Amino acid sequence: MSWLTALLALVVVTAGLLRWRRPAWYWLTFGVVLATLRVLVHYSSVMEACGLTVPPPRWRLAIARMANRPAPESRPPRILRLRPTRTGLVLRLGLRPGQDAFDVAAACDRLRHSFVMYGVTSRELRSGVVELRMTGYDVLARVQMPAEVDNAPMRVPVALREDGAVHYRDYRSTPHALTLGATKSGKSVYQRNLVAELAAHEVALVGIDCKQGVELFPLARRFSALADNPDTAAELLDALVAHMEGVYQLIRAEQRITADVPDAEIAADIWDLPDHLRPTPIVLLVDEVAELALFATKDEEKRRDRIITALARLAQLGRAAGIYLEICGQRFGSELGKGITMLRAQLTGRTAHRVNDETSANMAFGDIAPDAVLAAISIPTETPGLAVTGDSSGGWARIRTPHISMRQAVNACNRHAHRAPVLPGFAAFRPELPPTVSLVKIPTSTEAPASA
Repeated sequence: MSWLTALLALVVVTAGLLRWRRPAWYWLTFGVVLATLRVLVHYSSVMEACGLTVPPPRWRLAIARMANRPAPESRPPRILRLRPTRTGLVLRLGLRPGQDAFDVAAACDRLRHSFVMYGVTSRELRSGVVELRMTGYDVLARVQMPAEVDNAPMRVPVALREDGAVHYRDYRSTPHALTLGATKSGKSVYQRNLVAELAAHEVALVGIDCKQGVELFPLARRFSALADNPDTAAELLDALVAHMEGVYQLIRAEQRITADVPDAEIAADIWDLPDHLRPTPIVLLVDEVAELALFATKDEEKRRDRIITALARLAQLGRAAGIYLEICGQRFGSELGKGITMLRAQLTGRTAHRVNDETSANMAFGDIAPDAVLAAISIPTETPGLAVTGDSSGGWARIRTPHISMRQAVNACNRHAHRAPVLPGFAAFRPELPPTVSLVKIPTSTEAPASA
């Protein structure tokens, strides 16, 4: 028995060390088995304690009375599926008559304590079916993106959600987005990660970086156009508006609305055009948008109105032309002048990193998801990259971007530099890059030159 005791002690010590130092490894080796057993064994009692059971039907009560048997117990939701994942468990439940998905959502915190999980979130899949996503450890403490992600055109993975799922930036479903964050909150890393992921896609990147280009110009080999000051930005935005109008003329010419043309072949945006006619989609990244809205003189005010008007037109009309906006800044509110709130209303996706005041969080979520405001202002300083994301549907979630250095982002952009398309009408804004210099070994005086 001594060797069995020693083996058991070794397993316990190993499990403790893994849970302390490598929670992901602990979950894959020990945690997933223990959590599955805990859920299956205590499921009925936990559901009853959390108020997620319904009384038995009358016909069962009548049969019990006629047979002189004890009354049947209350029934919890049916377990339709239990699936382990790399970060937790996915439990799919079939609701009983009289139950509501809101009841399950309201009991998530009680379920988290009862099943001894790190987090529990719920979502309604369809009428009568609810999915519980349970996480076994803090997946945002050390972000590890899965090796395989669901890549699709104009859809890139940028972060990890608190429930262990991958957070995607899908431009087809959410064309325009706003990203807020104070200094050292991780906003630049989020933008850098987004560029590195987009670099491998067939898309044209256009950037405006009024901090003299310190954020975007190192990635210039993958950009088709860049501007590093407000004057150049105004001209670049005018060129984008002209490009958008040209794309709409192309779509109009290809619609061919006649009685013999099927509905599916009538073009309404660039994705309905044939492949050989479809223009390259464009993602416009604006860093520190407040620099485009501030002014001190009358001439700068005219330039500012020109810039905001162009951005608002692109946000309202650019989606069908394949132009998508990524607006970043520390603040984005009415204090930046007229037209700003109209522009913000067109930015469906919202992401807020750590902010310095509640007003900044209200700028992002006050009009779409008020519950996310408190979550945004409670992000601690020592967790850069942690953010709250939401959209116009009212749903929101905590996410965290994996850290990517500037060198890694530059390498990704250089590796896919051949994918940067040459856009007609943007030649004046294409970044000027030094030619690539190949390293040639120069023989020293002690080395004899190679013979011809």
